[in-house]
Amino acid sequence: MFDVDMIFRIPALLIALTIHEYAHARVAVALGDPTPRFEGRLTLNPIAHLDPFGLIMLWLVQFGWAKPVSVNPRNFKNGRQGMMFVSLAGPGANLITAFVAMIIFVILNHMGIREYWIMTTLRLICSYNVMFAVFNMLPIPPLDGSKVLMNYLSGRLAYQYESYSQYGSLILMGLIVLGLVGFIISPIIKFILDAMWAIATFIF
Repeated sequence: MFDVDMIFRIPALLIALTIHEYAHARVAVALGDPTPRFEGRLTLNPIAHLDPFGLIMLWLVQFGWAKPVSVNPRNFKNGRQGMMFVSLAGPGANLITAFVAMIIFVILNHMGIREYWIMTTLRLICSYNVMFAVFNMLPIPPLDGSKVLMNYLSGRLAYQYESYSQYGSLILMGLIVLGLVGFIISPIIKFILDAMWAIATFIF
């Protein structure tokens, strides 16, 4: 759906995508896996993280994807725990980025700097980063939430859960088409954004 703000979505999306994937790569390398470094993913250059079609879909319909960061859990001291930390890094970095954007928005507003393009871009940076964080924490493969959940399942349950992962993308797509994903995550996104606004306005 085309609207007046579509041009401002591009920098907001690039920032959210890049921060998310870079955080995955940075934590994986920090935990002992050099794979992201070898594949050129340890960078804040958005080109290294983009899937062109996924970005277009995000821009047009607000559902898409980036190029996944390859990680070898065998290089971690504890493979499942390491994957959990790597998985949490992306959404965590998105939430931090969103809060920083919110703080800048509030400060500029107090200073009387309210140029439309600046405030709209900051608003979208905040919104997209929160959306990325919440969406990716859904416990559906291949999203980050599935890897976090895997760490807390017993061996047998983890094996059964992993055996269904091949259908995860189809399940996720079906839930999106039915509108169930939006129904689930929209209230959470709104709650987080409202909480960030309340904290930022209280501090500044």
